[in-house]
Amino acid sequence: MYAFEFTRPKTVAEAVAALAGEDAQALGGGQTLIPTLKQRLASPGMLVSLAGIAAMRGVSVAGGTLTVGGGTTHAAVARGAAAAFPALAALAGRIGDPAVRNRGTIGGSLANNDPSACYPAAVLAAGASVVTDRREIAADDFFRGMFATALEAGEIITAVRFPVPQRAAYAKFVQPASRFALVGVFVAKSAAGVRVAVTGASEGGVFRWTQAEAALAADFRPEAVRGLRAAAAGMIGDLHGSPEYRAHLVGVMTARAVAAA
Repeated sequence: MYAFEFTRPKTVAEAVAALAGEDAQALGGGQTLIPTLKQRLASPGMLVSLAGIAAMRGVSVAGGTLTVGGGTTHAAVARGAAAAFPALAALAGRIGDPAVRNRGTIGGSLANNDPSACYPAAVLAAGASVVTDRREIAADDFFRGMFATALEAGEIITAVRFPVPQRAAYAKFVQPASRFALVGVFVAKSAAGVRVAVTGASEGGVFRWTQAEAALAADFRPEAVRGLRAAAAGMIGDLHGSPEYRAHLVGVMTARAVAAA
């Protein structure tokens, strides 16, 4: 890599101040940023590590809402959410491998918004809110496309608030080399209705499959979606699968998620 400055603030305020400097970049768990630096695809002059901010770590439940600190690792989410939100815990427990799960953070994953990441599906399906140092952003407003979010320059994800659904499950078709989702579907049923979020499939990143939501609102069974077909237009096509294959997997994984829920 190349030479850069490094700082490890202890509070959110200190981190915000450090990120206000010229050419500064926030560092969460580093599971995406560090490889990017090694390949010289990014070259910030200052890395601001968020790992030392205790207030951004941990999982808590109050009033039907599960709150996860933005600096909480995937492994800690898998442990801390197990009782209140088993579907989220199961999702976190299958991200990457043990090394990734013990370093990567939920805030880093959401800020990066990889089109095949798992957390965006959970956040969108649950109707969660992303809390930053400046505001609270609804899930429907947060994701703006592949690697794009509503975050402004220097804005830090401090927590994520999940309304705990009545039923939920995540079904993931794993790309075996990367452990990312070739297609992943998170289904959540609450008093407000049913939400279905798909990751790994679309060139535009995570999205809600509204056709399946309508079918499941009327009949929350796998059979309700087995006759549906997601559109192949706009789906990712690569050496792992064609757009048509991914569109087919969306239906398959949705039915599996409903069955699990």
